[in-house]
Amino acid sequence: MDYKLFRAINLLSGRSAPVDVLMIFLSKKIRYVYILVLILMWFRNEHYRRVSWNAVVSSGITLFLHTLVNIFYFKPRPFAKRRVGILIPSKTDSSFPSKHTLLACAVSTSIILYDRFLGSIMWILSVLTGFSRIWLGHHYPSDIIGSAIMASMTSMAVGKTTGKFMDERTQN
Repeated sequence: MDYKLFRAINLLSGRSAPVDVLMIFLSKKIRYVYILVLILMWFRNEHYRRVSWNAVVSSGITLFLHTLVNIFYFKPRPFAKRRVGILIPSKTDSSFPSKHTLLACAVSTSIILYDRFLGSIMWILSVLTGFSRIWLGHHYPSDIIGSAIMASMTSMAVGKTTGKFMDERTQN
């Protein structure tokens, strides 16, 4: 099932140059949007500074988990085992978890816990980032879904330990 869904998405790559360019942009450059949002949040006010800090902490923890998982588990990337369309080169490290998706979802979840509107926009970008990784032939859908779950759980745990969630603004 994982390979069939991967194949259905990946077979679409290479058919439309504008869509391919968008997917490459989402995969390679969207991280700068996340960084810019976090910087702007940091300088907005104390509330958003806390959100930004939680996102950075969540990202750090997910990177640590990524390293830990890769020590004990290796899953070959789709192009390493099969003939698939690849739009841009990729590393040959483990396919699971997807670092791009981990970081995007860690930041998005941290933000959505405090600001539904901005967090929803960021989550849409996270979904598109994960989808782009499949489109490019670098990850299976299960890699993306597992990464999103791992990052979201990490961000929720960080948010829970700070004791502050979305209702904070309405109580002040």
